[in-house]
Amino acid sequence: MPYSTANGLRIHYEEHGEGPPLVMVHANPFDRRLFVHQVARFSPFFRCIAIDIRGYGLSDKPTHRFSLEDMVQDVLGVCDDLGIVQALFMGVSVGSGIALKIGLDHRIRARGLVLVGGSSRPGGNIAKRIEAFTQIGPAKYRAAYMPELFAPGFPETKLGRWVMDMFGEDAHLLDGRSIARIFEARGSENMLPRLDGLDLPVLVVNGEHDNSLGRGRETAQNIPDAAHVVLPGTGHACCIEDPAAFDAAVIGFLKERDLWPQGPI
Repeated sequence: MPYSTANGLRIHYEEHGEGPPLVMVHANPFDRRLFVHQVARFSPFFRCIAIDIRGYGLSDKPTHRFSLEDMVQDVLGVCDDLGIVQALFMGVSVGSGIALKIGLDHRIRARGLVLVGGSSRPGGNIAKRIEAFTQIGPAKYRAAYMPELFAPGFPETKLGRWVMDMFGEDAHLLDGRSIARIFEARGSENMLPRLDGLDLPVLVVNGEHDNSLGRGRETAQNIPDAAHVVLPGTGHACCIEDPAAFDAAVIGFLKERDLWPQGPI
């Protein structure tokens, strides 16, 4: 089972496929399995690395205070261990914040960014999330929180029930204090004033019902030549709600920006 310890913690990741590196960084309150469909779709063409960020999955769950840059270094530590100098980064929610910070502060490491949710500044309800994860605990609150990240009715569909069950089965292994630190780290970083200097290919993806839609639109409007796609009938976790539409949007963007490997799809 592969781990990176380059940044002082055990950070778990999965690697699938060959080709140009595509690094996937998930959202609260999920783990690397948020990208289960993308790994299947993109691994025939890319070297896909799906990471468990600190606090989730099989990675360490520190409870001390840390920064978003610490989380960036976790991801870059995985890349360093795998000999990856430059990659495409796909991030969802806090994962998009990590990816965006890599693009801004570690420009040489990024070929392009796919920002799902795409907020470049702190979102709302951070204090509520911190209180809930520490007081109620992940075992109960993860199930209550996830429906807020989906389109109305999605949790009651067959796919939605599968997603809810998948991320509910191991919720008791999480530490609410560690998850609270993730919210604190993301809430302390406002990258909006810096976006006009970002000279990378960037795609921002939001769901129609995404609670970050306004902030995602704001991010796309402030990055020169960024593309913005809104997927109908989906929410914040659109990559797992409608993977076919999400993947098609990403593939179209990568081909348009000459980031897709040569050969047929």
